[in-house]
Amino acid sequence: MSRVSAGDMQRLLATELSIRARLLYTALLLVTTAMSTLATALWITEPGLPVRTQVAFMLIAAIGLSWTAFAGWVLTTRRVLLALDQVLAARMAVAFCGVFVGGCSAVAWMGVGAGAYLAAGFGVVMLIVALALLARAQKRVTWLRARRRALEDTIARPAAIVVKGDQE
Repeated sequence: MSRVSAGDMQRLLATELSIRARLLYTALLLVTTAMSTLATALWITEPGLPVRTQVAFMLIAAIGLSWTAFAGWVLTTRRVLLALDQVLAARMAVAFCGVFVGGCSAVAWMGVGAGAYLAAGFGVVMLIVALALLARAQKRVTWLRARRRALEDTIARPAAIVVKGDQE
C-alpha cells in the first residue's frame, strides 16, 4: 500500500502556472507593453491631434499599462492563484469594455458618424462576452476553493491517503 504524505499533497496544492499559461501571460505582457508604448508615443509626439483623439490615445495607453501590470503580477506571483487571475482579468475586461461602449456612445451621441454606432454595438457584444467570462471565472474559483478545502480536510485527517491502484 503506497501512502501520499501531507507534504506531497501540499506541494500538489501549491503548483505554479503551467508552461502554456506562462507563455500566454508573457505574450500578453509583451504585446500590451508594445501597444502602450506606441499609443503613448503617438499621444506625446502629435500635439496637433483633436482632443478626442488625444483622449483615446491616453485611454489606450492606460488600458495597455493595466494589462501589462496584470501580466507582470501573474508572472511574478509566488502563491497559488486558484483562478483569481482569471476573475481579475474578466473584471478588467468588463471595465474596459464598459469604457469603450461609453466612449463610442458619447461619440455617436455627438453626431460624429454612423461608425460610432457600429463600434458601440461591437463594444456591447464584447461586454456581453466579458460578462460571460467573468461569470465562468467566478464559478471556477468557487469550485476550486471547495476542492482545496476538501483536500486540506483530507490532509488534516490522521489516516494516510491511499493512492488508487497502489494497493498490494
